Amino acid sequence: MKNSLALIFLSIFFIGCSSLENEKEATSSSSTASLVGSSLLSIRTEPTAYVKPSDSELHTLLTPLQYDVTQHEGTEPPYQNAYWDNHEEGIYVDIVSGEPLFSSQDKYESGTGWPSFTQPLVAENIVEDSDYLLGYKRTEIRSRLADSHLGHVFEDGPEPLGLRYCMNSAALRFVPRTELEAQGYGAYSVLFQ
Repeated sequence: MKNSLALIFLSIFFIGCSSLENEKEATSSSSTASLVGSSLLSIRTEPTAYVKPSDSELHTLLTPLQYDVTQHEGTEPPYQNAYWDNHEEGIYVDIVSGEPLFSSQDKYESGTGWPSFTQPLVAENIVEDSDYLLGYKRTEIRSRLADSHLGHVFEDGPEPLGLRYCMNSAALRFVPRTELEAQGYGAYSVLFQ
């Protein structure tokens, strides 16, 4: 009887482990292969891969404008920022944590003087929040892990999604296509092949 119970227990244990391994493999393969439009929206970001520095470190690492924009919901001047007219291939990451946020393939000329995108590169890396700073409701965009203020999303973008992610260059760091591998973003190279 004891041997039968032990055999049943071991069988259940091995079946459970086997199904967990299959589930893990399925999740892993699907997390890097999903394409929507021109962006990889399902590459998983491990929270430990990107870290927000302490406030004192941020004062040292960021310019006063970058700090004001990311930490105090500031806005940089239009047409006087690094990326509004950038046409290079690559991705845009959070200046604070390095979280991948947007792709040059989704960037377009919005006529606003700020870099604008039709969609995020990794939807899970951004958080939407209501913003009433101008006296009316806007949808603020923040990075998930560093909680950096990035900009706002508006419903006046081009089809098919109709969205305009209007971002502050001061909240972003551009990683050129040729530097993706060297800077640890090699998984995004498939966007530019």
